[in-house]
Amino acid sequence: MEEVEHRTVKVNGINMHIAEKGQGPLVLFIHGFPDLWYSWRHQITALASLGYRCLAPDLRGFGDTDVPATPTSYTTLHVVGDLIGLLDAVASDQEKVLVVGHDWGAMVAWSLCLYRPERVKAMVNLSVAFSPRNPKRKPLDTLRALYGNDYYICRFQEPGDIEEEFSHIGTERVLKEFLTYHKAGPLYLPKGKEFGHPIDSPIVLPSWLSEEECNYYATKYDKTGFTGALNYYRNLDLNWELSAPWTGAQIKVPVKFIVGDLDLTYNAPGAKDYIHKGGFKRDVPLLEDVVVIEGVGHFLHQEKADEINKHIADFFSKFQDRPRRLPIVYVAIVVVLCCIIIQFLFVSRI
Repeated sequence: MEEVEHRTVKVNGINMHIAEKGQGPLVLFIHGFPDLWYSWRHQITALASLGYRCLAPDLRGFGDTDVPATPTSYTTLHVVGDLIGLLDAVASDQEKVLVVGHDWGAMVAWSLCLYRPERVKAMVNLSVAFSPRNPKRKPLDTLRALYGNDYYICRFQEPGDIEEEFSHIGTERVLKEFLTYHKAGPLYLPKGKEFGHPIDSPIVLPSWLSEEECNYYATKYDKTGFTGALNYYRNLDLNWELSAPWTGAQIKVPVKFIVGDLDLTYNAPGAKDYIHKGGFKRDVPLLEDVVVIEGVGHFLHQEKADEINKHIADFFSKFQDRPRRLPIVYVAIVVVLCCIIIQFLFVSRI
């Protein structure tokens, strides 16, 4: 990653760290939790080599970007505002950009397309399908009814509570626990039970994740703590309130969606029916493709990097600007006119 350039941009009242590489049409990568810009390292290298300008920020609350202290400063309106400010600052010459999102980044990407569709040319979203707003039920009520209070998102709600447990477990181990979670079922974090096994038990890293990579994540989270990242979850109900004007609105951007069949999001109640039986296509009418990769979990862009890179490149290639071709009838007219002119000049010379 030595060729990746890093800088800080002032956007929407915060300092945002961005990583970028390459020249050409801009691809905006939006990470999730517990990721950083770094989770796109494989995609940045691959897409830059194919003639794209790859841009991956640390979202507010993550990595080397500012961590606002106010918990309610992490709504999708704030985060989408950051991204619009970023695009205005570094890509004002490009009316529309290509977008790739994963996990919370996928949710933010859906919101970006909902709030500002004129800024997005096409999108590849990973892991988290679009979730239309249900005006009759708040998100946390739904999650508690489905999974109970030990479900990880429900455990994240009380400020300081889960942070204290994470401090006891240790930053590096917490990150490894999340990044190596490879079960189709929901993740539960009962209070005082850590991740369900002793904190001194060994964690075997998968082939796609190294100790060096884990250390990079840990270094950044040791600096910021987890609160900024967890505040995204703590604004689920506030997002629901603020997004009321978009109730029933569709995503009007060309989309390709990719998910692993072992992803906990894909195995949530009702998710497969929604994705495959018409609901998803109804809400995202320009949905062009849904890809389900067998044997793959939540962090599919790292676990199957080459495969994901190809899916992204193949989809985005359809939206490359190409020279406009004249309709065949115009070509025929030009040919006929040229023949007439040549014949006239020949006759006049005689």
